[in-house]
Amino acid sequence: MENLSKFCTCDDLNCPMHPTNHDKGCSLCMEKNLRNGVIPNCFFNLIGGHEEGTGYKIKDFAETVMKRENL
Repeated sequence: MENLSKFCTCDDLNCPMHPTNHDKGCSLCMEKNLRNGVIPNCFFNLIGGHEEGTGYKIKDFAETVMKRENL
C-alpha cells in the first residue's frame, strides 16, 4: 500500500494499473483511461460509486452526475 496516493479511492486492487501494483502512482491508470476515452473509477467514487450496468465513458459519467443531481 506504500504506492497508494493519499487521495486514491480506487478499490479495484486486482487492476494491474492500481498504484499498489507498481511504483508509478496514478500515472499508469490515468494514461490508460485517457487513451481509452474513459473516466477512472476514482471519479465515480467521488459521486457515490459506479452503478452496475453503466459504462465508464465520459458520457456515462456525465449522465450519472446529471441523474444523481436530478438535473
